[in-house]
Amino acid sequence: MELHLHSHRFTHRSPDWAAAAVAGFVACAFFSAVEMLMVLLVTGQSPWVPPRMVAAIALGPGILTPPATFDLSIVAMALIVHAVIGVVLGVVLGAIVAPFRLDSDVVTVSVAGAVFGLAVYAVNFYVMTQWFPWFVASRGGTMVAGHMIFGAFAGYMYWVLAQIDDRSSTS
Repeated sequence: MELHLHSHRFTHRSPDWAAAAVAGFVACAFFSAVEMLMVLLVTGQSPWVPPRMVAAIALGPGILTPPATFDLSIVAMALIVHAVIGVVLGVVLGAIVAPFRLDSDVVTVSVAGAVFGLAVYAVNFYVMTQWFPWFVASRGGTMVAGHMIFGAFAGYMYWVLAQIDDRSSTS
């Protein structure tokens, strides 16, 4: 029996860019839906608060004034902003996990993704708040957990999608 150990040192291995982009998009869509549900269930606030906060990145803080009701144009902008962010983050995650072979198994890539999600949380809520201060109020354990789940799910989706691409290219 031969034992295979996966080395996690840097190699010149390119990520599967399409899998990374789709993984980030899917994970961000999942995160958005869960975030809206958590805001409703945990805080009792309107589930339309998070989409308004995200849309305000592009539309300005004027859309944050109460009441936080459904508005198609605001939700559409939030979806666009989140989709772009998700794709970019998926590509960054892919660029990190592939060269270090952190996508060698589902557990490793999911843990790497969760750590990545924690880093994304730190950037979003402690750096980007210089330009988007309305996110300061959302700092806390719920958002930390949400971002770690986003990252783990993005890592998992990357692993699944890259496996599919590998199988279809060898067929």
